[in-house]
Amino acid sequence: MELTLCIILTFLSVFILSLLLLVVPAAEKRQVSKSLEQLEAYDMKAPTVSHVESIPRPELPALPFANRVVQPSVEWILNLAKRMTPKGVIDQTNRQLKLAGNPHDLDVDKFLTLKALSSLVIFAVLILLAVLSIFPKSRLILFGLFLVPCGFFIPDIWLRHRVEKRQKEIGLALPDTLDLLTISVEAGLGFDAALTKVIKNSSGPLAQEFSKMLSECQAGADRKDALRNMANRTTVPEVLVFVTAIIQADIFGISISKVLRTQAREMRVKRRQKAEEIAMKTPVKIVFPLVLCILPATLIVILGPAGIRIASSLLPFFGSR
Repeated sequence: MELTLCIILTFLSVFILSLLLLVVPAAEKRQVSKSLEQLEAYDMKAPTVSHVESIPRPELPALPFANRVVQPSVEWILNLAKRMTPKGVIDQTNRQLKLAGNPHDLDVDKFLTLKALSSLVIFAVLILLAVLSIFPKSRLILFGLFLVPCGFFIPDIWLRHRVEKRQKEIGLALPDTLDLLTISVEAGLGFDAALTKVIKNSSGPLAQEFSKMLSECQAGADRKDALRNMANRTTVPEVLVFVTAIIQADIFGISISKVLRTQAREMRVKRRQKAEEIAMKTPVKIVFPLVLCILPATLIVILGPAGIRIASSLLPFFGSR
């Protein structure tokens, strides 16, 4: 039964892979043939053979291996990944990449290629293990049915983790950044000059977002729009509250220094409350490893010798009976 299942799944895998390898080049050939037919419709006179032979043909340098093999392969994988990915998923991926700050200069095309390559690498490793007969083929097929789809979603998990990490870093850095911004504004600097001072003296994702916002203002965008764009790029609740307070201060003519001082104080209180919340959750989280891991080992160490002595004392009594 396992051998039959192994043969059927292997045949299906080879059939699907062969179909993908044949359908895409055939579609490209049809497109090229259609373009050539359109060109033949024009009345163009071909040059004579003697004239063609008299034209010197320059020797073109050979393209490197990356341009001849690697780049076309990556483009084919990218086109395949785009065809298999719905439009809504592509938009959601683009949104997640922006929230993560475009790590390693990743865009949607590179990320989709990475997802396809991760699945292909796992598939190639399983084939190599099957060829080397390290594991039974039936077990490798079951692993492949589970691991190959998981490989396609591993980059999504990594990207979601990067988004959460970046948002957490922004939330933790906001109170200290607002303190520095408040001091700069109260010292007599304007809001834009104070932002420039903050960007020079700090680092991290929040400083990068302030730099983007300041660049948009210097490019001619309104400060309100630049602040709203920063809030949309981060989706951190504390940043949204800060942006709303600054916009309202501009609208109603309130002193920015007072607003910044109030926001800095509130952000410090929220950060302290969040730390207290995490501390209060710690005892509850410790209960499970304590009961499942530490308590059984402690009972074995404490009650083990007593159990051995009791067993050795009772065994002769029951043996005599």
